[in-house]
Amino acid sequence: MKNKSFETNCVHGNYIPENAEPQVLPIVQSTVYRYYNTEDLAALFNLQSADNMYSRISNPTTNKLEEKMAMLEGGTAAVATASGQAATMFSILNIASAGDHVLSSSSIYGGTYNLLAVTLKKFGVDFTFFNQDMSADEIMALAQPNTKAIFVETLANPALMVLDFDKFSKIAKKLGLPLIVDNTLATPALCRPFEHGADVVIHSTTKYSDGHASTIGGMVIDGGTFDWAAAGDKFPGMVESDASYHGLKFYETFGNVAYAVKIRAQLLRDIGATMSPMTAYLTHQGLQTLHLRMERHSQNALQLAEYLQTHPMVDWVRYPGLKTDQAYDLSKKYMPDGAGGVITFGVKGGRKASEKAMENLKLTSLVVHVGDVRTCVLQPASTSHRQLSDEEQLKAGIKPELVRISVGIENIDDIKEDFNQALNRVK
Repeated sequence: MKNKSFETNCVHGNYIPENAEPQVLPIVQSTVYRYYNTEDLAALFNLQSADNMYSRISNPTTNKLEEKMAMLEGGTAAVATASGQAATMFSILNIASAGDHVLSSSSIYGGTYNLLAVTLKKFGVDFTFFNQDMSADEIMALAQPNTKAIFVETLANPALMVLDFDKFSKIAKKLGLPLIVDNTLATPALCRPFEHGADVVIHSTTKYSDGHASTIGGMVIDGGTFDWAAAGDKFPGMVESDASYHGLKFYETFGNVAYAVKIRAQLLRDIGATMSPMTAYLTHQGLQTLHLRMERHSQNALQLAEYLQTHPMVDWVRYPGLKTDQAYDLSKKYMPDGAGGVITFGVKGGRKASEKAMENLKLTSLVVHVGDVRTCVLQPASTSHRQLSDEEQLKAGIKPELVRISVGIENIDDIKEDFNQALNRVK
């Protein structure tokens, strides 16, 4: 079968066992790999061979997960990392260094915002944050001669703004910049950013890719779509000779997988934020049910959002799948099979009332997580976005009373009843 469906690729992917081989992807728990020829080993260090030499850089189990994620997203290559934060950092530092500038949406996840605005600023990379609702001309006016990328999320966490891919892909192309998209909340089951103009896709695989709150991991996926040479001297690391590899030029040598190869050959090699084989195995297992889980997450989230809209103790509800939501049209355009499993809402009475409602929940867990099979809640203003100022929180779409629900795959009637009893006890 040449053109397998997305669902079949989730289950089978690229791991096809030979006769008498394990049906399930094995865990290769080895740091090193034995060779019998010194020239073979030298070829690894010259990037002339793609074989494994050291598990900080590559591992057979992790390789299969990378290939599967690239397959599901429609990319050319992928690099697994130790966390979603590492994936974000690598996606930027692969093409930006001290003295460079990046444009980013202000509606991104709080941990990502802090990574960009605080930590990477210490590395000398400057960021300008914009409101996604700004016009294309206004956003383009923020670009500088040293701007190296545009960073956005398909589905903003937790503002739940849906990215207008048409607008942002046009902006990126006009500026001659790669469009980097965090697709964590949407997943390739609901949206495939490369089909809408993205050049690089990243994930916190900790979330829906794993789906069971059992592993921490990240992924950077190369779309193979950006012409690094056409940008002239804007991306020297991609097109100029690399002294650490005897003058090798990444884009000239590796073409449409050059961005991914450069991450592996430089950042993964030197920083070592490596995904473990066990994590890769568990994430690979999780992806086998991604299509089923995202369908159920989306169904449950829509029903819970509709229910919360009618509850007398609820002040407001945000969910892109609601016909009354401001992101509904974009959601139907770019996520036609479901708007994901995340809802935000506010309880009448403000922040304290919302906190009381969360504490009253019984089935639903109060945890620092999203994308689990179990329903869970969090108040971003006091947790994931706590490092942001009040003004920065509001720019990111975070109201003080906002509660984020990651709707699980339990029976929807049980979920609704849990929120009903919790809200009724706030009175």
